[in-house]
Amino acid sequence: MAFSHQVFKKIETIVGKANCSADREERLCYSYDTTPEAVYPDAVVFPRNADDVSSVLKLANQYQFAVTPRGAGTGMTGGSLPVKGGVVLVMTRLNRIIDIDVDNLIAVVEPGVITGDLHRAVAQKGLFYPPDPSSSDFCTLGGNAAECAGGPKAVKYGVTRDYVLGLEVVLPTGEIIRTGVQTAKGVVGYDVTRLMVGSEGTLGVITRLTLRLLPKPDLVKTATAVFDQMETAAEAVSEIIRQGIVPRAIEYMDNASIRCAENYIHAGLPVDAEAILIIEVDGSAGETEHSMQRIEAVCRASGACEFKSAATSQETEGLWKARKAVSPALFAYGPDKINEDIVVPRSRIPDMVKKIKALSRQTGLTMVSFGHAGDGNIHFNIMLDKRLPEQLQKAHQAIDEIFDYTLSVGGTISGEHGVGTSKSSYMTKEISPEFLALMRRIKSAFDPAGILNPGKMLM
Repeated sequence: MAFSHQVFKKIETIVGKANCSADREERLCYSYDTTPEAVYPDAVVFPRNADDVSSVLKLANQYQFAVTPRGAGTGMTGGSLPVKGGVVLVMTRLNRIIDIDVDNLIAVVEPGVITGDLHRAVAQKGLFYPPDPSSSDFCTLGGNAAECAGGPKAVKYGVTRDYVLGLEVVLPTGEIIRTGVQTAKGVVGYDVTRLMVGSEGTLGVITRLTLRLLPKPDLVKTATAVFDQMETAAEAVSEIIRQGIVPRAIEYMDNASIRCAENYIHAGLPVDAEAILIIEVDGSAGETEHSMQRIEAVCRASGACEFKSAATSQETEGLWKARKAVSPALFAYGPDKINEDIVVPRSRIPDMVKKIKALSRQTGLTMVSFGHAGDGNIHFNIMLDKRLPEQLQKAHQAIDEIFDYTLSVGGTISGEHGVGTSKSSYMTKEISPEFLALMRRIKSAFDPAGILNPGKMLM
């Protein structure tokens, strides 16, 4: 694909000199995400509206250069890396909350809105937007939609796709389309909205989102359950769900992640515990109290040595701050991290925990697990020094084995991080050749020139 000074000058005429750059320093800032990889684009463009995006994509088709959409760069699998050069299309300047409709429980937003900002804005109106990825204070709603982000509340409320009613999207060929509806129901035409959500910016560039909101729950209660065995904590999660209790979140942390988080933010976590569960319930005062009492009974019967409800909002905030600190804190165990987000049926969480512990003993590598136990989404991390070939080889063999085991128990190799570049070589483990061929035909129908986020998902 070709990119030249002549092409850059044409981009300048589209978006204005203040909204694009080919400077090395600017290109460096948009060459990476949270993976260890870095790839320089040829230029960085900050579109102001859908028309800018459309014009840039039409130019890309004409001159055959790659365009990579990007939000805040918080992705975990390389989805926003410009692996084929060309232009990085940074969507963060489209950052307006256009409307919060209290009567119809919807919000209309631009893709550059920070997720946490929407949380706070709708809460002020007595409303609730459930998707809550760990990076919610930094990530953008457009990126959340592209990756179909989840978060702790998915066990009760679902993931991003469950809240996207409609989209404004610029197709790779430059046409601007509007998908979906602003109503609770709508079945006219193919459901392109759900196709776009989770497509990792390979089928179109999102320039506006219509999101479903919920009434804010009357009360939220948070508690921690402490266990001296990881397996019994996992079994408690299965039993809570088996008894028909649906918390809005059940997060777990193993001993390694507890120690890391405590050293990182000093939240008062029990560092000698083998595992803790962070459990949250919501609803009316009566049902919330009743649910928490039932959960405590289950946890204690399953072997919890301590169960404690957060007494203040500050205690609750401290617990969630600790949980969200785990990922960046893990580098205390090694200079490099391989981060996976497998999902297994909830009833198989204990089996997966045993598998991870066995692999850690077998390889001698530090393996840390934490995540959304309520929906079986386990963030599995291997800490290592990639400069040591033996460690790297063992780590990749362990990932291969974990992925095979995950699929053998009815799981999936990625719950919310996407495929990007880091998991694309593993896709054939989960997806049949026939399904992969269909995906390629869909990509070709949307993007015949192959200019939008090439090298991702399908390679």
